[in-house]
Amino acid sequence: MHPDVSEILLTKEEIAQRVDALGRQISENYRDKDLLVVGVLNGAAIFLSDLVRAIDFPCQLDFVGASSYGDTAESGTLTMTKAPSVSPKGKSVLLVEDILDTGRTLQRLVDYYRELGAEDVRICVMLDKPEAHRVPIQAEYVGAEVGDAFIVGYGLDYAQRYRNLPYIGILKPEIYA
Repeated sequence: MHPDVSEILLTKEEIAQRVDALGRQISENYRDKDLLVVGVLNGAAIFLSDLVRAIDFPCQLDFVGASSYGDTAESGTLTMTKAPSVSPKGKSVLLVEDILDTGRTLQRLVDYYRELGAEDVRICVMLDKPEAHRVPIQAEYVGAEVGDAFIVGYGLDYAQRYRNLPYIGILKPEIYA
């Protein structure tokens, strides 16, 4: 365990089991659809890579960069840092994110993809932090629910560090305080 991590919430093996289960569920639900899987950068990159390999039929893949945050606080507007490359028009869009926290960015992305003509838009997250939600939003596919802690690893970061940890853990408060 990394010395900056106080506790491991999900091991590498537990993550793999949950990703495989999500992949089977998504495969079952979307097999007859024109599926576009969209990873929200940067946090979803690792999760998305594993997830799409667990989906057992051909699907399209894209990435989008989006934020509702300014330098220090939530701005209330969606800023696109990487625009979509694949048109969602007439497709089923599955937004893939590392964690559902306040839900504001994901809600804005759902609205954005609907405006671009997606047939339907759903959300898949590795982690859901329900007590942090600030908008009425729900992910259709969730790897695990977590409490209110600062979580890193498997794509989740603090100051762009710790994304490469093979497990998901709680960062010690003295690191980010």
